Amino acid sequence: MSPETLAARGKLARLTRDHGPGAEAVITARRTFDAERLADHIRAVVDAAPPLTPAQRDRLAALLRCGAA
Repeated sequence: MSPETLAARGKLARLTRDHGPGAEAVITARRTFDAERLADHIRAVVDAAPPLTPAQRDRLAALLRCGAA
């Protein structure tokens, strides 16, 4: 896990302990933690893959922007 992901996990745990799982701050922290975990996974996949063409990068970016391609 990246340092950003570890920090997000710690913040999520602290907020959950202090405010309960349904608090708005906890929901926001969970969203941040999930995004950091996804970023870690994307980084690992990109690092292991051969270089992408510009068209492939554009298609993948479109998936992240709007969820459909």
